Amino acid sequence: MRAGVLDIQGDVAEHARALGEAGAEVVRVKRPRDLEGLQGLVIPGGESTTIGLLMEEYGLMEAVRRRVAEGMAVFGTCAGAILLATDIVGSDQPRLGLLDMRVRRNAYGRQRESFEEEIAVAGIEGPPVRGVFIRAPVIESVGPGVEVLARHRGAIALVRKGRILAGTFHPELTGDRRLHAHFLALAAGGDAAG
Repeated sequence: MRAGVLDIQGDVAEHARALGEAGAEVVRVKRPRDLEGLQGLVIPGGESTTIGLLMEEYGLMEAVRRRVAEGMAVFGTCAGAILLATDIVGSDQPRLGLLDMRVRRNAYGRQRESFEEEIAVAGIEGPPVRGVFIRAPVIESVGPGVEVLARHRGAIALVRKGRILAGTFHPELTGDRRLHAHFLALAAGGDAAG
């Protein structure tokens, strides 16, 4: 299994480590050619406007859309989830727009309002997943066919449509690799249970 991490800005090393520990051969993606042969791509947390602008500058927006159309799986966390949304409240920033959802940036407040909490995730066996929320967005609503996998304090925190997964928290900042393994199973075309 070859999976990539978008290596433009954000917590790239943490996702690369998590994917490696979950069993993937990890590729750091900086240019469109780096996407070739990947079964999955993680778009990490960071600053969504910066990541989006650099993706456009490097030709990665269209390249990622093309690879997703060809079957590549994508997992966006925090800023990555924002970039996957079709609608970003109060923003016309560049985005992939691959998931029919409305997202509000920094919905939990500033950096000092960051926190960790347990989250029950549909399809993940065992205890709840530890969610690390850092200047986290909230998914306000989803369109038809987008499945809600987890909520936090009533707000949507993790969604899936086909091989696209988006979460408002940072699973890579814990030692729990179940969500990354879940994504790799999606990318491989499995049931993604476990």
